Amino acid sequence: MTLLHTPPDALPADWYGAAPAPIGVDQAFNGYVAATVVHTLDRLGVWDRLAVEPRLDITDFVRSAGPAVRERVVREVLRAAAVCGWLRLDDGGDTAVLTDAGRETLHMRGYFTWAVGGYSDVFSGAARLATGEATFGDTLLRDEAMVALGSGQNDRSFMSTTLDDVLDGIDFRTLADLGSGISARVSRVVGARPGTRGLGLDISGPATELGHRTIAEAGLQDRVRAIRADVLDVCHREAHRDAIAEVDTVMSFFLLHDLLADPATRPHLFTRLREAFPAARTFVLADTMLRPEAEGSATLPVFSLGYELAHALMGVPLHTKETYEDLFAAAGLHPVRTVPFGTPHSWLYVLEAR
Repeated sequence: MTLLHTPPDALPADWYGAAPAPIGVDQAFNGYVAATVVHTLDRLGVWDRLAVEPRLDITDFVRSAGPAVRERVVREVLRAAAVCGWLRLDDGGDTAVLTDAGRETLHMRGYFTWAVGGYSDVFSGAARLATGEATFGDTLLRDEAMVALGSGQNDRSFMSTTLDDVLDGIDFRTLADLGSGISARVSRVVGARPGTRGLGLDISGPATELGHRTIAEAGLQDRVRAIRADVLDVCHREAHRDAIAEVDTVMSFFLLHDLLADPATRPHLFTRLREAFPAARTFVLADTMLRPEAEGSATLPVFSLGYELAHALMGVPLHTKETYEDLFAAAGLHPVRTVPFGTPHSWLYVLEAR
C-alpha cells in the first residue's frame, strides 16, 4: 500500500495547480494593512461590541475600555476600517456603524487572529529563515495562544454546527479533544450533553492556560479538564492514566498534519493513537489538507495560501486527502462519514476502530 501519494520533498516547483488570476499590487499592499486592522479591532474588543449592537459610540467605547486606551489611535483604526468598507462613520465621525461587508469580516475574523496574531513573525521572518539567520522553534516563534484563539473563533463561525450534527449521531460518555487549544470546543460539546465528561489535551502551555479560563467561564470545572501533554504520550503519565482509560471517543481538529510531520513515525501514527486511548472505538478527526494540484480555481480561497506557506516555513509537510485515507485504513480505522468542514480543503471524518 502506498501511504504517501505525493511526498512533500518531491512536490514540483509549480505544484500550486492551475494559476489563479494574479493578485494586483494594490490588493497585496492594501490587503496586508487591512488584515492588521481586522486583527486590531478584534484585540480591542470592537468586533465583539459590534456583534451585539451594530452601532458603536466611539467615545463611550474608549471610556469603557480603560484609562490607558488612546482615543486618537482607536479612531484612526476605525477610520481605516471605514475606508475598507467594514464600518460607516456617522454623527460627525463619533459613531461607527457595522456594514454588510463588516458583518462578513466579523464572521471570518478567526482567520486574521490566526495569521496576524499567530504567524506574523513567521511570515515577516521568511527571509531570515531562508538565509539561516533564524530557525523556527528556536529564534523565530509563532504566538501559540493567538493560533489557538483564531482556531476557536473559526470553530464557532464555520464548524460548530457541522460538528454538532456529526456528534448527534455518536453515543459517548467521555470525550478527548486532541490539540484542544483553549478547550473551547470540548467545553461547548460537553456543556451541551449532560452526563458527559471531556479532556482537552494540548502541548502548548499558553493555550492550556487559556483553556483553564475557558472551562471556568463555562462553569464546567467538574466535567472538563485542560491538560498540557503530548497527545501520543499522555497515556504513560500516571497523573492522567485513569482519565485516559475512560475515553471512549477521541476527536482532533487541525492537529494531524503536525503529528504526521515525521516521516519515520507517519505510517504508524494512527496505530499509536489507538494505543494511547485503548478504550476508544470512535474517532472524529478533521484536518486541512493539501490543495488538489488540478483544482483550477480562478481565485485563491481565503486561508489556503497562508496555511500552506506557514507550514512550509515551519518545515511541516502537508498531505493529500488520499494519503489520510490510506493511513486510516492501515490502522484499522474505517470511515463511516466524511463531510466538508468549514475552511477550504478541510474534511471531517467519523471513523470506527475495528
